[in-house]
Amino acid sequence: MSLSHFSFYSAFTFSSLGLAFHRTHLISALLCLESMMLSMYIPLSTWSIENQMSSFTLTPVLMLTFSACEAGTGLAMLVASTRTHGSDHLHNLSLLQC
Repeated sequence: MSLSHFSFYSAFTFSSLGLAFHRTHLISALLCLESMMLSMYIPLSTWSIENQMSSFTLTPVLMLTFSACEAGTGLAMLVASTRTHGSDHLHNLSLLQC
C-alpha cells in the first residue's frame, strides 16, 4: 500500500471515528461528515485521472455536488435546531420531543 492510499484510508477512518465518538455538537458531526466526503472525493478524482478512464471523469463532480447538497441541508438543520432549541447540542434533539 502506498503512502497516499494509507493517508486517504486513515483520513476516512479518523473522520468516521470522530463522527462516532464526538457526538456532542451538531457542527462537529457535520464537519466529520464533510471530511469523510473530502477523503472519498480526492482518491476518486485521482483514480479516474491515473487510469485515464473518460467514463468516470464525471463521478467526482457528481459526488462533490451531493456533498454540497448535504452540507447545505446540514447547515439548514443546524440553524433550525439552534433557533428552536437554543443550542446545537445533539442530546437536545429527540424525535419524542417534536
